[in-house]
Amino acid sequence: MKDLFWKDTTELAELIRNKMVSPVEVLQAHLDRIAAVNPKVNSVLTFTEDAMDRAQAAEQAVMSGKKLGPLHGVPFTLKDTFDTAGVRTTVGSLIYKNNVPKTDSTVAARLKRAGAILVGKSNTPEFAMDAESRNRVFGQTNNPWDLARTPAGSSGGAAAALASGMTPFEVGSDVGGSIRVPATFCGVVGFKPTHGRVPLTGHNPAAMLRYMHIGPMTRTVRDNALILKSIAGADGHDPYAVPVPVPALPDLDAPLSKLRIAFSPEDGYAPVAKEVQAVITKATAALGEQGCAVEQVELPWLRKRDYLQEGLKVMLMDTVRFARPVIKGHESELCHNTKFILEWDLPTFEQYLTIEFDYIGELRRDAMAFFSKYDVLIGPSSTVAAPPHGGKPLNVDGKTTPFFHVSKNTSNWDMTGSPALSVPFGWSRDGRLPIGVQLIGPHFTESTILRVGAALERAAEGRSRRPPL
Repeated sequence: MKDLFWKDTTELAELIRNKMVSPVEVLQAHLDRIAAVNPKVNSVLTFTEDAMDRAQAAEQAVMSGKKLGPLHGVPFTLKDTFDTAGVRTTVGSLIYKNNVPKTDSTVAARLKRAGAILVGKSNTPEFAMDAESRNRVFGQTNNPWDLARTPAGSSGGAAAALASGMTPFEVGSDVGGSIRVPATFCGVVGFKPTHGRVPLTGHNPAAMLRYMHIGPMTRTVRDNALILKSIAGADGHDPYAVPVPVPALPDLDAPLSKLRIAFSPEDGYAPVAKEVQAVITKATAALGEQGCAVEQVELPWLRKRDYLQEGLKVMLMDTVRFARPVIKGHESELCHNTKFILEWDLPTFEQYLTIEFDYIGELRRDAMAFFSKYDVLIGPSSTVAAPPHGGKPLNVDGKTTPFFHVSKNTSNWDMTGSPALSVPFGWSRDGRLPIGVQLIGPHFTESTILRVGAALERAAEGRSRRPPL
């Protein structure tokens, strides 16, 4: 079949199950695509040695009539922060350049049990601690829509690989926007489920775990639901993983008429580009046309403090605690950005407690009160479309903001633990760059958010467009 690498995970699994295409053909199509475009994008950087053997075994299983998993024979890549048995896992650091784990992370193990075939690892900043996906091991990943622009971080390699057709699905991690910002910059679907929905076991670095989320990154919402079902559920090892039932696959075509949708084009606490606000307004109108009860809201509780800055202080404390024993004697091997972060002034213990229990506690209570009135909040996935490489200050319609403000609209929801989805919906004013919208809801309402995301996906402009690689 032509262009197998553009087919989504759900269709590939169905084609394989129905013997219309071989897992070997699917794998080879993706390997050929990687060979063609990865030199430009630089996102898939470590490869497995047994992928073709696994594809051949998957083909034999289909032909012999064996019971097949939901992802049987579908290739995938995985962010280089997840342990993969026998496959190098560097976490983007020279310190770990030769690290080969002996066991799989829970996510990797579950995807393999579902029948998926690991092809390789995708790029990430050192220790997943940068808003751009660059490091001294593999270099810089480029945005496939414009190679001079960033795919963001820390799941930027994952998003770029998806948008380029190098993989049908990925799994990323998010502690400030690291799934959702790359998703909007690269025009893919990125989901940060409720904190504790997916186990953190085998994810590195083992820091910031109270706010770390793991979730699927795909090109379609239906794929996102499928991957989430495959990786969700407590594993008996991660103390943060909540033992709640794994949600069934949602009916993505179900009516939305009873849903209460709140929207805020700017969120009221950070400058958001007018072209991004316009996409949010169009998306909200589309939901209103489907019968949702839509209300534009003010969010004064998000303006009580600069939660991004306060959250960074808490996360810095966690990061330093992890990093000190790891980097001792290896300081010369660190990336410039890692050195810069680790040189920040740490809060005092009293300041740390105040932020952790008073400020963030207040934010969580305010979010719970808000979501007692609404099913979904729709807003920006980032303040801007993908900016150029380099981390320079952002020009947001004439207002200058720090580069890290790309995650100003996402970081709050890691601190609250809320599920949040970024789904592509529109384009920059010049039509060149994708723009996504962010959907947030109460804890453990992933099915509702995915249903709304699917509705927006159906109404989105330019769904068939591909990067000009």
